[in-house]
Amino acid sequence: MDSSAKRSSQETIAQFQQHVIPNYGRYPISLVRGEGSSVWDAEGNRYLDLFPGWGCNILGHCPPRVVAAVQEQVSRLVHIPNTWYTEPQGEFAEALCTRGFGQAFFCNSGAESIEGALKLVRLHGAETGRYRVISFYDSFHGRTFGATTATAQPKYHEGVGPLMAGFDYAPFNDLERVRELAGSETCAILVEPIQGEGGVNLPNPGFLEGLREIADACGALLVFDEVQTGMARTGTWYGYQQYGVEPDVMTVAKGLAGGVACGVVIARHEYSGSLKPGMHASTFGGNPLAMAAGLATVEAIEEDGLLENCQLMSERFASRFEALRDELPIIRELRIQGMMIGVDLSIPATPAVGKCMERGVLVNATHDTVLRLLPALNITAEDVDAGCDVIADVLREMAAESEASDAAIAVPESGSESG
Repeated sequence: MDSSAKRSSQETIAQFQQHVIPNYGRYPISLVRGEGSSVWDAEGNRYLDLFPGWGCNILGHCPPRVVAAVQEQVSRLVHIPNTWYTEPQGEFAEALCTRGFGQAFFCNSGAESIEGALKLVRLHGAETGRYRVISFYDSFHGRTFGATTATAQPKYHEGVGPLMAGFDYAPFNDLERVRELAGSETCAILVEPIQGEGGVNLPNPGFLEGLREIADACGALLVFDEVQTGMARTGTWYGYQQYGVEPDVMTVAKGLAGGVACGVVIARHEYSGSLKPGMHASTFGGNPLAMAAGLATVEAIEEDGLLENCQLMSERFASRFEALRDELPIIRELRIQGMMIGVDLSIPATPAVGKCMERGVLVNATHDTVLRLLPALNITAEDVDAGCDVIADVLREMAAESEASDAAIAVPESGSESG
């Protein structure tokens, strides 16, 4: 039993079964503590976490700067409503906007930031009768109602209709279809610069530039969902900076406050005024604890050279996976930008998650065939190599199993006709 654990994994699982709504598929393990890119379960087993907090733990688990900032802040102010000014919120807003653009509205999650952005663009378009939003197939924008509607994946729409009105969907990277959809009622084009849950799908050259041109031509706002790509995940402070295309509105969350719940809508000055007093709010948005954690996260990224480390470790991952792709035909494509990594397979990727976990490495699978990693920005070269060694062994095993299965199918059963 780990010294941090109060009970065994099985005892915690039993507690959940009795008292927690079972709307999540959970692994049969109770995690009790973490440090850097490592976590430990109740039984004391260590795991190398290459998908920490689904991308929220951008500095790894329990980053010292964030822990210290929250401990200091909780001794002074825990919560103050937004009818008052607080130093941490002003400081964090300045840190984010001076590294990007515009003004900030704080909330608590990625989905909340999308809801705020949707309200902003519709309020901005209301005077001219604009309300329609174009989003993209295989996108993911969150689980609240507007965010679910914007998420153009039918599996998330089943059973919750009717959805919000006014959304049009286009294939990612299809500028021609966007041009066909954009019109006098379009208030915004909403896009992830890199689709995350949809498979780590990178934009084709010219795609984001084309969206900027279409939005300008039809009088719509360009909104980037940077919930995953923001906060240095791609190797720049925001994903849009990789492509030189600045949006009018941007949402950021997940790693925004180093693992503490936090989201933000950032809008250019000429549009931020659409959120007038009384039109939108968030009780806990901008709370002092999250703001202190966020500011500490910015300081850690900057002072610890994590933009540079992100690029170096991204190249290290790419080198390892490129060599593996040359070896294993089941690897169809590598999609890597900074610490967003997708390994697209010709076979289902989900079995790799369990096989890696059995060997002490935590990864994710998405969109059926994509093995997905969102490592911490401060991951070490040793942990990159250790993780890649395990993933390589697992993929070799899966390739051999797939080859054996194909061979068995190809050989006719004894006594059957072959002609």
